[in-house]
Amino acid sequence: MTTVGIDLGTSGVKMLAMSEEGEVLKIVSRDYPLYQSGNESEQEPEDWWEQTAEGLKEMTAAVGEVGAVSFSGQMHGLVVLDENDKVIRRAMLWNDQRTTEECHYLNDEIGREHLLEHTANIALTGFTLPKILWMKKHEPENFKRIAKIMLPKDYLAYKLTGHFATDFSDASGTLLLDVKNKRWSNFMLNTAGLNVSQLPKLYTSSEAVGNVTAAAAAKTGLSERTVVAIGGGDQAVGAVGTGTVAGGMCSLSLGTSGVVFVAGDFAVDNEPSAVHSFCHATGDYHMMGVTLAAAASTKWWVEDILAGDYNAEQADIKSEDLGKNSVFYLPYLSGERTPINDPLARGAFVGMATYTTRADMMLAILEGVAYSLRDNLESMKKLGISATSARIIGGGAKSDLWCQIISNVLNLRVDKINSAEGPALGAAILAQVALKAYPTTATACEKIIKTTTSFTPNPNSAALYDKKYPLYKNLYTNLKDTFTEFSNI
Repeated sequence: MTTVGIDLGTSGVKMLAMSEEGEVLKIVSRDYPLYQSGNESEQEPEDWWEQTAEGLKEMTAAVGEVGAVSFSGQMHGLVVLDENDKVIRRAMLWNDQRTTEECHYLNDEIGREHLLEHTANIALTGFTLPKILWMKKHEPENFKRIAKIMLPKDYLAYKLTGHFATDFSDASGTLLLDVKNKRWSNFMLNTAGLNVSQLPKLYTSSEAVGNVTAAAAAKTGLSERTVVAIGGGDQAVGAVGTGTVAGGMCSLSLGTSGVVFVAGDFAVDNEPSAVHSFCHATGDYHMMGVTLAAAASTKWWVEDILAGDYNAEQADIKSEDLGKNSVFYLPYLSGERTPINDPLARGAFVGMATYTTRADMMLAILEGVAYSLRDNLESMKKLGISATSARIIGGGAKSDLWCQIISNVLNLRVDKINSAEGPALGAAILAQVALKAYPTTATACEKIIKTTTSFTPNPNSAALYDKKYPLYKNLYTNLKDTFTEFSNI
């Protein structure tokens, strides 16, 4: 039966209808506003719901009855409802950076060791708990009104079913979940001044939480028979969409942010670094690292600075140039998440000369993002996590040149697959599992996801990148104090 995966992103929502055999039947997208000012980034949850409902109405008109829907959601966003189920304030998003003081409190006063013991992760500005603490301090009257705390995709599930639910993968990024034991952490709840009744019931991503209500059916075109599976965080569900479901498998996402994701069948004892140890949408676990400005770096350079064309800007970069560039780029346009955990970090070009060309600058950006992905993979290797190949998705993966650079820098085989849809496809697969069309998520992925193109490391280029990687690492170390000083100007 047809299922629909709903990918609730930062710039818009994408809905993908898929047959039981894995054929993509239709894709519908809707946009909504993003409200940014300084280090704040917010959206209206009602905008998500209205645009999703309109998109589902278009979808059902085209494909007919839908057996089940599931979700991929932007992670870490704080959605708060009062006792009357009214949204209290705009949602604070994953890329909101106003919680530096709250993170210092959690990491330094509560202590990294306690955070690792109770959540397997340290505090980052993007996570949900620091936002809750910010709200408690700066909006105490709103904080007192909180009856329900949700993540973005959970708000859609609530509007569709009336069930207050979330999943383990998305909850892992709240800093309120005991990841290893898959339960809300009483220690962290006490730290936040919350009680467990304010948090949703926990599910595995492919589990059904209910059916569509009559009111939601009338608004969306779905049937009251339609099953709603809770889905998961965008990176875990995106990994399902690449078939990255078994231990040791790796996926790379080149969207606005860049993500290194390695699946595992057990929880890793993390160290005081900024890579994430989370639950997977499969019911197992994964390690994840995030660089905040991956394709965002190329968009800034090509569109905002050069007003150019992506293909044209890469046309003069030759395969023999890879590893020989004298220009380095730090991709910290929005601060940086893992592994340096520094919201004050900034982007930089280093090494320009009178002979530096436009192509050199473009190549430096592609290489800089690849180095930042390697930073995350190297951090995972220190924890005993490794991979020999990776599946790549996201808008940046359209560039074969960038895929080859990443293969060289990471010294991994990089595979493209038969779908570029990632999170939306992964959500549709989870919905099929919820309908029992497949016994497990892994079984569904084996049937539906296939490799189409592979990029293998060029030995000469890989060796050159190995020599240059320590130079890249030293740039942040040497510039860190300067970045901090910039913040005080």
